[in-house]
Amino acid sequence: MSAETDVRIERDSLGEVRVPAGALYQAQTQRAVDNFPISGLTMPRAFIAAVGLVKWAAAGANEDLGLLPAEVADAIRRAADGVIAGEHDAHFPIDVFQTGSGTSSNMNTNEVIANRALEIIGHSRGEYEAVHPNNHVNKSQSTNDAYPTAIRLAVLLSYSELTDALADLAYELKQKSVEFSDVIKMGRTQLQDAVPMTLGQEFDGFRVTVKEDIQRINVVVQLFREINLGATAIGTGITAKPEYSSLAIEELSRIAKFELVQAENLMEATSDMGAFVMFSSVLKRIA
Repeated sequence: MSAETDVRIERDSLGEVRVPAGALYQAQTQRAVDNFPISGLTMPRAFIAAVGLVKWAAAGANEDLGLLPAEVADAIRRAADGVIAGEHDAHFPIDVFQTGSGTSSNMNTNEVIANRALEIIGHSRGEYEAVHPNNHVNKSQSTNDAYPTAIRLAVLLSYSELTDALADLAYELKQKSVEFSDVIKMGRTQLQDAVPMTLGQEFDGFRVTVKEDIQRINVVVQLFREINLGATAIGTGITAKPEYSSLAIEELSRIAKFELVQAENLMEATSDMGAFVMFSSVLKRIA
């Protein structure tokens, strides 16, 4: 395949962009790839699944409110199913270090789902009058509510991998505490030998620390169940119907199989990073 045939031309308000011919994404994603080649690390699987779930729920809520035709909403959900299942991970090329609010990843998702939805209903990629990334897939949303909701959900979807691994570690430390129960060593204080102890006692102390870390994770992670979906840009819900937030969160809870709740104050929740700071603190303690 020649250099001229392995790309297609996409257009946005800034002009033309050369995009790989087989890509499900379009201009905004390609601009992010071009502008932020920073780490080579792309968004993790849990996040891609989570943002697919957000778009699935949004389509359902918008259909219920009469804001999306049933055919379009169904196509969006079916396309989102593929994103959730990991079928289109190769089409999420954006670096984890990107625009500050995650706009690039949000639009990447909108573009992938829009083009896949077009194929589902018998259109060609790029026929955005039928399914538009922003007007349809991103309807009633902003990056500022869809993206942090997806990050919170990604933590909920994946944190058990860490707690399971820590539980395995705690078990092995317990085995070693028994195995080393008769190994005498010197306990140290102030960087000097002090009084005797067993190596088993030392390893049992490690076990307790790890168990406490698991307990702390299980408590702090519950903060991520409070989401701001429906807040749109700054928390006022502008461009979304008043009923949209509760409908979208109910739908998201059902398909994600987590009991998610609407934040008490959407404006506060849109700016507050407290849950992330607390969860980061637990991870630092573990490290």
